Amino acid sequence: MDNTRDTTASLYESIGGAPAVSTVVDLFYAKVLADDTLAPHFQKTDLAALKAHQRTFITVALGGPAAYKGRPLREAHAQLSLKGEDFDRVVTHLAESLAQAGVPDATITEIAGHLLPLKPEVTGAA
Repeated sequence: MDNTRDTTASLYESIGGAPAVSTVVDLFYAKVLADDTLAPHFQKTDLAALKAHQRTFITVALGGPAAYKGRPLREAHAQLSLKGEDFDRVVTHLAESLAQAGVPDATITEIAGHLLPLKPEVTGAA
C-alpha cells in the first residue's frame, strides 16, 4: 500500500470523504464502548446523536465540507472528568479505527498530530 497522501487534497478527501468518516466513527465507537475504562463515560449517551456529532466534528477537523456547531471542547467534556490517559486511549482507538478502515500510516500520524494539541481542552488540564 502507498503510505503517502496527495497533499493537495484535504485530509478528509485523502481518507475517502463521508463514507470513510462514517466507517471510522462506527469502528471507533465499537472500540471505545468495548474499553472498560472508557465505556462508563458513555452510559447515558444517545449514541446515534453522538456518532452524528462526531462525524461532523471529524469532517471539519480534517478539512471537509461541514460546519461544526458544537460546544467548545473544554465545555463539552467538562462533566466527564477525563484524564490524560483517557484521551490517549481515545486517540489510540481512533488510530486503530483509521488503520482498520485502510487509512495509510503517514496520514494517521498527521491526523494524530492535529489531535494531540486538543488534549488540554478535552481533559480540562491547564
